[in-house]
Amino acid sequence: MTALYPTWQAPHNVKALMTTRLGGVSVAPFDSFNLGAHVDDDISAVKQNRDLLVEKFALPQYPLFLNQIHSTRVLSLPYSGEDFNADACYSNQPNQVCLVMTADCLPVLFSSTQGNEVAAAHAGWRGLCDGVLKATVEKFQCPRYEIIAWFGAAIGSTAFQVGEDVVAQFVAKDPLAKQAFIADPNAQGKYLGNLYQLATQRLNALGITKISGGEHCTYSEKDHFFSYRREGKTGRMASLVWFE
Repeated sequence: MTALYPTWQAPHNVKALMTTRLGGVSVAPFDSFNLGAHVDDDISAVKQNRDLLVEKFALPQYPLFLNQIHSTRVLSLPYSGEDFNADACYSNQPNQVCLVMTADCLPVLFSSTQGNEVAAAHAGWRGLCDGVLKATVEKFQCPRYEIIAWFGAAIGSTAFQVGEDVVAQFVAKDPLAKQAFIADPNAQGKYLGNLYQLATQRLNALGITKISGGEHCTYSEKDHFFSYRREGKTGRMASLVWFE
């Protein structure tokens, strides 16, 4: 079982990781460490994989799995409600695991430099455009310059093809976003977008400059990551953070 670990300068009491597709019990096309219960994988296999996640990575609790809907809703943990439709979670309580799932969308993990606030956000292009990162950052009580962020693996800039409508939606929110798109040389009227660059622009605008990660491509690194764009029917990785 393998994982990516942030290269950030978070305090030692902050624990964070992103799973890969390796090390679980699911069979193709969900092979093998699928953590998504909504992708038509065998539910008992998903349950086994989630149990393995808790056991192998020594999580302090069984995490809350959000029902991600490409929104900007952020849950504060611990959460006692019944509406799990959200795309980010935040906590200022120890041992509360903030977790999001992805398979091309950008997972962003956050920590305060004091190690007493953490968050995880699922930034697909819709959520990213609509402001899910801003909504997540607004939960933090520390000054913005004390927030650090890490980008887990997402679809890379050579594979994320979009139409002019997506470009227009980003540019309408922030003219700088145009710099994160180039015309696709192989498809007329299509563009290649850089999710990492778009997210960096958004975080910089919020006063967050301590950002790391963003060197992987889920689409091209087939052996390590699930990719919805590449496979359609596939599993989900998890990105998670908590503090002790």
